[in-house]
Amino acid sequence: MLREQINIAMKEAMTAKEKDRLSTLRLIIAAIKDRDIANRGAGKERVSDDQVLEILAKMIKQREDSASQFEEGGRLELAERERNEINVIKVFLPEQLNEDDVQKICAEVISELEADCLRDMGKCMGVLKERYPGQMDFGKASSIIKSQLQQC
Repeated sequence: MLREQINIAMKEAMTAKEKDRLSTLRLIIAAIKDRDIANRGAGKERVSDDQVLEILAKMIKQREDSASQFEEGGRLELAERERNEINVIKVFLPEQLNEDDVQKICAEVISELEADCLRDMGKCMGVLKERYPGQMDFGKASSIIKSQLQQC
């Protein structure tokens, strides 16, 4: 379903001659096809919508990192281009959870798994990634879980 939405958006961008948007949509489709090919080689199925969300979230993270590096280097036009790509990608992601919700969800997962020390962090992150693909920044969630778990 998500794959179809992206293809429809690409056709719309072609018709409207939106060159930058079209370029970003093609990058998304290429990333999905790359993952399809990798899955096929490993004997797995086609990429699911949840995996597409993971791919999109990763693409956004990469662009945010690039944009900040471009800004530090004084290349504001390139940073702006990266931010425009982020805006195109975000259209396909579900609404992001705010920080309060992420903290609450992390606490719930910790209590559900009865996690009590940093060794359980991987299990907690696995559950979060499974349940909330594309809905939260897992880097922030990781630091929240780390602060809520005790050292042992």
